Amino acid sequence: MIILSPINVSLPPSFHRGTVSRQPIKTACRIIAKAKDNTDTGGFLENAAIAGGLVSTPVIGWSLYTLKTTGCGLPPGPAGSIGALEGVSYLVVLGIVGWSLYTKTKTGSGLPNGPFGLLGAVEGLSYLSLLAILVVFGLQFLGNGSVPGPLPSDQCFG
Repeated sequence: MIILSPINVSLPPSFHRGTVSRQPIKTACRIIAKAKDNTDTGGFLENAAIAGGLVSTPVIGWSLYTLKTTGCGLPPGPAGSIGALEGVSYLVVLGIVGWSLYTKTKTGSGLPNGPFGLLGAVEGLSYLSLLAILVVFGLQFLGNGSVPGPLPSDQCFG
C-alpha cells in the first residue's frame, strides 16, 4: 500500500504591501510502503510440515548415527513404535523436500518462511537430512555391500 502526500501546496493569493503574491508552501513528500504481512499462522499443511519436520530431523540424525555405528537402523522399540517413527520420519523428510522442489519449479522460490521462520528452517533441515541420508547410505553400501531393509532381519534385531 503506497500513501502519497502532495509536494507543493499553494496558498490563495494574499496582498502584501499592495501586491498580489502567491507563496508556495513546500512540504516534504512522504511515501510509505508496507510489505505484505507474513505473520499469519499459515494453513494446516504448513503447520503439519513444521511439526513433522521438527520431530523427523532429529530422529533421522539418531537413525543415521545408529546405522553408521552398528550397521543397523533403530531398534523396533515397544510394539514397533521406534521403528515406525523412524520410517515415518524418512517419509516426512522426503515429502517436505518433494513439496519444496515442486514449489520451486512452480514459483521460482522455495517454501514460504512460515510463522517465526519455522517452515523455512524445516525446509533447510530436510535438505541437510537428505544429504546426510545419501552420504551415510552410500558409505554403508560401500562398506557392507548393502543397506539394511526397513523390517528387522536376522542381521539386525532378529
